[in-house]
Amino acid sequence: MNKVIFTLAIGDNPMYQAAIHSFRHYAKKVGADLVVADSLTFKVDIQSPKFGANPAWAEKLRIGQLLAEYDRVLYLDADILVHPDTEDIFEKYDDLDTVYMLNEGEVCERYHEKSLIEDVLGEIDWPTFDNKPIYYNVGVILASKGCRLFDFATLPRLQQVCNEIRFYEQTLFNYELFRNQLMHHPISSDFNRMDMFGKDDYCHKGFIHYAGKGYAKNNRRRDVQFLKDFAHLYQGLIDEQEIRRLKDLAWQQFLNKVYQKYPLPNMLIGFLSRLFVPR
Repeated sequence: MNKVIFTLAIGDNPMYQAAIHSFRHYAKKVGADLVVADSLTFKVDIQSPKFGANPAWAEKLRIGQLLAEYDRVLYLDADILVHPDTEDIFEKYDDLDTVYMLNEGEVCERYHEKSLIEDVLGEIDWPTFDNKPIYYNVGVILASKGCRLFDFATLPRLQQVCNEIRFYEQTLFNYELFRNQLMHHPISSDFNRMDMFGKDDYCHKGFIHYAGKGYAKNNRRRDVQFLKDFAHLYQGLIDEQEIRRLKDLAWQQFLNKVYQKYPLPNMLIGFLSRLFVPR
């Protein structure tokens, strides 16, 4: 059975580069290919969206194309760090007719997202868990040839909703999954650990997801925190000079943002940052 890990990483962001190192290590461990998209092929026309919308989100439709070549596809957001000791997700979740994702609706109520898309596309029998709508996070998706999600979650459908709803591709994937009564099952938060589950022991989880501000104090510090954790987890597994290069690059990019934000001498900002920003 042929397997592939797929991600989208545009530009030279050091966090993305570190993430890909961890994906490559994991792909070798589980016997999967690695496909990294570095440009957009699915074009959505985002104009005056009612909520934040990124055209890159549509690139997850590439999963459907890859399922024509591979038996199983694991999609990972490029702000995920894979722990080097993570177990094989392909073996743990092995039903080929089921799509596997994390039900973030269990801890983060998504009534609003459900209401928004149903206002546009019509009401459906939306399943619940503990009296809350099931709502899957699409930062990690494990799909197989038997899954027909991408027969229904298409580019025209994304275009129909991208300017109208929140988290347009994520919400549409949930909607089409439930509207067409496709088989789905939640994965453990160990395979998509976000800060909504707390920060305790997060570095011991399998797929560590730095969505939003990740595990840093704010979004500006996210990449620095990611590289700090990457250096800790991959010491001895990735070349030391490469780790240092990525850490230095993330730190310099952080400083450049802070220099622009505060009307203080750069030397003073740099000194204070080294004192108070963990890296």
